[in-house]
Amino acid sequence: MLNFQYYMPTRLIFGPGTLDQLSDTAHLPRGTKAMVVIGESGVMLRLGYLARVQGMLSKQGVQTIIYDKIRPNPESDAVDEAAAICREKDIDFVVGLGGGSSIDAAKAIALMARNPGKLWDYMQSGTGGGQTPEHPALPIVAIPTTAGTGTEADPWLVVSKSGSATGEKIGWGNDSTFPHLSIVDPALMVSLPPKQTAYTGMDAFFHACEAYLATCRQPASDMLALEAVHLIAHTLPEAVADGDNLEARTVMAWASSAAGLCESYSSCISQHSLEHALSALHPDMPHGAGLVMISKAYFGFLAAAGEDRLGDLALAMGDTLQEDLDEDVPGVAFLDALDALIEAVGLGDEKLSDYGVTREEIPALAETSLTTMGHLFDLTPVSMSMDDVVAIFEAAYE
Repeated sequence: MLNFQYYMPTRLIFGPGTLDQLSDTAHLPRGTKAMVVIGESGVMLRLGYLARVQGMLSKQGVQTIIYDKIRPNPESDAVDEAAAICREKDIDFVVGLGGGSSIDAAKAIALMARNPGKLWDYMQSGTGGGQTPEHPALPIVAIPTTAGTGTEADPWLVVSKSGSATGEKIGWGNDSTFPHLSIVDPALMVSLPPKQTAYTGMDAFFHACEAYLATCRQPASDMLALEAVHLIAHTLPEAVADGDNLEARTVMAWASSAAGLCESYSSCISQHSLEHALSALHPDMPHGAGLVMISKAYFGFLAAAGEDRLGDLALAMGDTLQEDLDEDVPGVAFLDALDALIEAVGLGDEKLSDYGVTREEIPALAETSLTTMGHLFDLTPVSMSMDDVVAIFEAAYE
């Protein structure tokens, strides 16, 4: 029996050239002071995107300050520092400009700007304090420059705990951390290098796959998930090969946002729990790379357990016919299509050991997966024990 909730409060402005609407949109949050959150790499400055955003906000009568200490895997200390600046400067809203890390950090900063204590006081798992924020976040504007996380269309923020010896990278959010306004301009994404295009695109792909398999799925998430899987399977190799192809970038931008909507209506499952353990312990590992490197072992486990919805995903990818599924195990068809996609986007040679992962770390990684993001295991269609998680990591390591 169907039983679900549907809630999407974000206004999303989509299409090439839509960033220009920032200068005159009536949907900007009220206020005259904004913090713009960007990554520490300086890419937003070099490409001129930061200056464009500041200039357009200025036309709307909004003064801006910049926070530029966000790492590829954002850390809680940076969030707490930026939130304190927001309180000191009486910031009215927060703008996340860049990849998913900058936007996730902007969400966390906006929440902490209105609540006392530290971000980790409010994390609901791991060593988090489990507190409930008393006040909603400041309004958030999301301007993604990558097609991957879909964070412009969901309330979730992913942050690593600063100084954690074992590595804690946890996703969390509430209704107030949905962006107030998201501007998705695919023209901002043509500058993304091929490797990063592949990493972020595969992140969106797995968001959609996991949302389709999650036990909390609903009709809207199913439709969007299959749409995103289909589009990514057919378009990501083209976007990787020719980053200047604006049509491919536009398709990928929509697929990423669609997969982000899936995360609002459904959820990721435990593949993300495993990956968060990896990139928390090895923060130089791109999130998409981690997902790719564990994906064959992870979905192989689901296939061996008889998860038949993998067949739908194989059909959506387009290289499988229904009669093939009738004659074969559905999961095998998906695994074959997944392998082909990973090769087509140039990630077939990625290895966990390249990022410093050792076999000796695997038991600790498994334990972290189950303790810091354990709630995603509850939404996974197949039950997984500690031994199962260890076995998946072992297979991925091989």
